[in-house]
Amino acid sequence: MKTINFEGLGISFNINNVFFNINGFKIYWYALFIVISILISLLFCKRDSGKYHISFDDILELYLFILPISIIFARLYYVLFNLNYYLINPLEILNIRNGGLAIYGAIIGGIITIIIFCKKKCLKILDILDYLIPYLALGQSIGRLGNFVNEEAYGTETTNIFRMGIFKSGTYIQVHPTFLYESICTFIIFVILFKKKEKRKYPGQLTFLYFFLYGIIRAIIENFRTDSLMFKTIRVSQLLSIFSSIIFGIILYKKYKQNKKTDINN
Repeated sequence: MKTINFEGLGISFNINNVFFNINGFKIYWYALFIVISILISLLFCKRDSGKYHISFDDILELYLFILPISIIFARLYYVLFNLNYYLINPLEILNIRNGGLAIYGAIIGGIITIIIFCKKKCLKILDILDYLIPYLALGQSIGRLGNFVNEEAYGTETTNIFRMGIFKSGTYIQVHPTFLYESICTFIIFVILFKKKEKRKYPGQLTFLYFFLYGIIRAIIENFRTDSLMFKTIRVSQLLSIFSSIIFGIILYKKYKQNKKTDINN
């Protein structure tokens, strides 16, 4: 049992990373939050059945492939940037109960799966991406709560009102709850995309907007994290985020100009 304090907010939690334990069989909160995010996203997808001419049956079939592949890629991405540790402890590669899944790895695996699936099913890739992308943001928001229970993905020490008090190596410190920052921001992105999907002006609009917005918030939040995946002195996720926000910002701007020109001509 661990105690986590948010002294600036007057809140304290006593938490255990195990949800329940029956005769040594453990279900972890981290896994539970992942399952909850998947189930909620499926419920939303069922509600949207028929949107962009995509059936819920196609989404269910896609989920059978995209879930395991995304988790594998998320783990491989994390392992790749912690390779020295996992070369010494290879069996730990399979231990994801205590975290160690990278969202960019999951996104890469998911996009590859979607491209192959759409080619096999003769579906439009950007339509599928727009259909799913709001619920990726929602899933991220829920999944980050697993980082809270695992007491991970936090940031540098701070005295701001949102500071989180934890014990690290027997020493009490107060840090940026960066997982909470990202959870709140990705939920806001979900709300924006959810409202936007009813007024989509072109295929890919929601997807481009997601990568633009998430790139900005992740690039900022990454500054405060102490567990960033590194390539030499470069924060890999921050570099990808900056690149993503610039590229998709340019795409959104060009699409906006094209649509504005079309509206004027009409």
